[in-house]
Amino acid sequence: MKRALIFFLFSKVFLVTLMAQTLQECQEAAERNYPLIRQYELIGKTTDLTVSNISKGWLPQVSASAQATYQSDVAAWPEQMQTMLQTMGVDLKGLRKDQYRVGIDIQQTLFDGGAINSQKEIARQQGKVQEAQTEVDIYKVRKRVNEMYFGLLLIDEQITLNKDLQELLAQNEQKLASMLKGGTAAESDYLSVKAERLNVIQQKTGLESQRQALQRMLSVFCGIEVRQAEKPVLPVAVTQQQAGQRPELKAIEAQLRLANAQEKALDAALMPKLGVFAQGYYGYPGLNMFEDMMRHRWSLNGIIGARLTWNIGALYTRKNDKATLHTQRSSLQVQRDMFLFNNRLEQIQQHEDITRYRKLMADDEEIITLRSSIRKAAESKLSHGIIDVNDLVREINAENAARVQQTIHEIELLKAVYDLKYTTNQ
Repeated sequence: MKRALIFFLFSKVFLVTLMAQTLQECQEAAERNYPLIRQYELIGKTTDLTVSNISKGWLPQVSASAQATYQSDVAAWPEQMQTMLQTMGVDLKGLRKDQYRVGIDIQQTLFDGGAINSQKEIARQQGKVQEAQTEVDIYKVRKRVNEMYFGLLLIDEQITLNKDLQELLAQNEQKLASMLKGGTAAESDYLSVKAERLNVIQQKTGLESQRQALQRMLSVFCGIEVRQAEKPVLPVAVTQQQAGQRPELKAIEAQLRLANAQEKALDAALMPKLGVFAQGYYGYPGLNMFEDMMRHRWSLNGIIGARLTWNIGALYTRKNDKATLHTQRSSLQVQRDMFLFNNRLEQIQQHEDITRYRKLMADDEEIITLRSSIRKAAESKLSHGIIDVNDLVREINAENAARVQQTIHEIELLKAVYDLKYTTNQ
């Protein structure tokens, strides 16, 4: 059972590692691993809590209070009435200047003109704006993955060419060793080729060090071990299109919807509010003030009723508030136009890069064929003593440079294609 579990876990790890070798899998893994991805859940929870709190505005609003006061004067009987009542044997104590009250106030909104609903909609739209901005930041992760991924591909190709160059130099080194034994080559020629081969080995060490650093960076960024980058298939053709799916445009649209919700809230603020209320308290004096003038005792008291309020203070700032929202919309429209304009320029530049690299690659193969023929001829001439070893090394390096250029053009073409995909969010 234990062995089966270990095999299952190993298979899962191997499968994830294997799948992550493609560019798409690396991008998806990086997005899942990026710390900001957790912001989505936090934004959703915060928005739900805010909307829930606003919805509680429809619940009865209950407040409790207690107060004790001492007044400089209180309501009293007229002196003539007080004298008359005293002659009748009625003792009028009057109200005491120290008064006390412990009570509860309950208010229930029946109609608010849409204020609560508008505030809920604003909270939802604010949450969507935050989510859209988070999506913009996460989308940028793709570009960073592209840079590291194609950098890793280029280094791998250079390491492969380096190995081929080492083999070619080793073959010529063996030929010169044989010629040196036969007395047809100088020792300096043999040592020159050997030194060049050792120099290429040093270059390989540097390339492998760069690859290891880049591989670690990409693995950490993606949250999985990326051992080998798989070269993407070059599309036959890539067309230009509008960048309507870019998250930056979605973020602008979310801000426009928020402005619309805020404008509706301005209209709701002008509507009257209707509600019912109930007040009850225990204290002295009560609502029956005449009774409390005769008997100094606490009593229970209550009031129920309906209340209609209409605050027209929102009219004072309504014009400026609407002008502010209009300015905000205009600014967002300008941002959208600027983004589309710059995006269009990026697409033009990237299409030109793709065309340029395709043209360069059309000649790369012929250049390599010619350089290979020249190098082989130089090897033959060296065997017959027509040229020296420096001429051969120069031709070998020229052929290798042509192969390196072909690799660079191929990787740069792939990168340009996927940069265009990033620009258009394909």
